[in-house]
Amino acid sequence: MIGYVCIGALDSAASGKFYDAVLGCVGYKRTSDDGGWIGWNADDDTCGVYVCPPYDKKPARAGNGMMLAFRAKTQDAVRAAHAAALKNGGTDEGAPGPRPADSKDYYGAYMRDPVGNKICVYWKP
Repeated sequence: MIGYVCIGALDSAASGKFYDAVLGCVGYKRTSDDGGWIGWNADDDTCGVYVCPPYDKKPARAGNGMMLAFRAKTQDAVRAAHAAALKNGGTDEGAPGPRPADSKDYYGAYMRDPVGNKICVYWKP
């Protein structure tokens, strides 16, 4: 099991606002905010998520081919997360819907955070 993930931020406050909105839709809550490090956890034993400036002091940039996926409890939560992302500095990478188009067991949405990191919020029955 992954313990936590770190996502590089150019502006921790802007990334924090984005992830507050998106992760809040799938059950995460902000649990820390200290020195540019902002963290979220769910009530269960789910992997923690942190945004922070890169350790090497160079500007954060999106990882080509890197994507984090967060499981939602409902399709409504997927739609809410996608809408929240777009309202909080994110960009669309794939509107909410079944993947593939006729799927009955996968529903996802894809977006990019303020730095350009790709994330997915998905539901599976």
